[in-house]
Amino acid sequence: MPDSSSSTAPWIPAEAASFIERHVARFDGMTLDALDAEAHRLIAAHEQLVDHDCINLYAGTNIPNPRGSALLASSIGSRPNLGHPGAKYNKGMQHAEQLEVMLSTLLTRLFKARFVEHRVGSGSLANLYAYMATCRPGDAIMAFPDAAAGHPTHHAIGAAGLYGLKVHDVPFDSARMDVDADALRDAAKRIRPKLIIVAGSMCLFPYNLAAVRAVADEVGAYVLYDAAHMGGLIAGGQFQQPLVEGADLMTGSTYKSFGGPPSGMILTNSAELAERLDRIAFPGLTANFDLGRTAAMIIAVLDLLEFGPAYAKACIANAQALAAAMAAEGIAVFKPDGRDQFTTSQHVALNAIPYGGGNAASARIEPANILFTSIGLPLPEVPGDANGIRIGTQEITRWGFGPADMAQIAALTARVLVKGEAPEQVKGDVTAFRRQFQDIHFIRKA
Repeated sequence: MPDSSSSTAPWIPAEAASFIERHVARFDGMTLDALDAEAHRLIAAHEQLVDHDCINLYAGTNIPNPRGSALLASSIGSRPNLGHPGAKYNKGMQHAEQLEVMLSTLLTRLFKARFVEHRVGSGSLANLYAYMATCRPGDAIMAFPDAAAGHPTHHAIGAAGLYGLKVHDVPFDSARMDVDADALRDAAKRIRPKLIIVAGSMCLFPYNLAAVRAVADEVGAYVLYDAAHMGGLIAGGQFQQPLVEGADLMTGSTYKSFGGPPSGMILTNSAELAERLDRIAFPGLTANFDLGRTAAMIIAVLDLLEFGPAYAKACIANAQALAAAMAAEGIAVFKPDGRDQFTTSQHVALNAIPYGGGNAASARIEPANILFTSIGLPLPEVPGDANGIRIGTQEITRWGFGPADMAQIAALTARVLVKGEAPEQVKGDVTAFRRQFQDIHFIRKA
């Protein structure tokens, strides 16, 4: 980010550069008091829009338990926190460090895992930790390609590339949206990867982890399941259980379907990998971390321990109802040729080709207060854009939407994408409908 005396960095996209320069000029002309007031105004406006006025179908978000959010503001998060619980470098932590033990205990109970590393700032960093624990720079790994919703952190542009790994595609059966086990075996014998990554930015159906495990055993590879989007459903027992089915490591984000504060986690049943992860975290890359986030995570895990199965079932029921309703409205819902369902998770995919691409469609419908985003699908390419749209039902489920409400969401979406109405004309109806759902469900309350 440039300072106020410089031009925008040349690598910034033109649209972003224009936005940044415009607001740098605006902020440069404001007094300290005005800046203080403007910061508070922007936060309030954001919360009103995203928390109360929008139908948020973005798959990478959720509304957390307000009791957990309140703990993020605790002074406990502003204190240094170095070392293992019970052996802290800084003193006066005898109360706070018990929270670390509590969170570890609850997470291993929730996921039925032996070990967890929760001192991770994000799901992307969790993937980097997993690479460091299993590979060395120059090693080959295999990951889902973009067309199979592979995540950037698995590829050259993300953590894998920054760590110096050589990334090869996991062969993918697009007719079933699953790993092509036979082709994977042939490729892995040739590539000899140190790590095979399963899952990524969207999971419509469970993957054949048993087959991946068998291939990994043949070539001496580790298996990583990236549960960034699936943590809540896995915790609720309504999706596949990666550690039981053969994954050596499961990484994940702690918001998205999980419903907690933004951060990451890594789970494993291997003591050897757990020790490596611990050393990477301390004294390695994490060292000090935010105990306010740890406290907020405890609330999120308690929510899932009590409501996880019901919440996960509701997310799936809403996704299946929404996909059917959108298809009935003439929206191009994506269904693999080899499947008889649109989805068995909280995710729904749309073919964005009729709408000019996923980014273009997301931008077009945003002024109607309907939020979603793009994704890669095994479809023809859209020049300069993604060919798919990804939808998630985790947040609207927490806001109390049920399957009976999906037809209205589909109809509002179709007014923009199918019928071509101006989004500004649809916005009022979206906001009026959304304001019927203002209570958060599937959370523990004081």
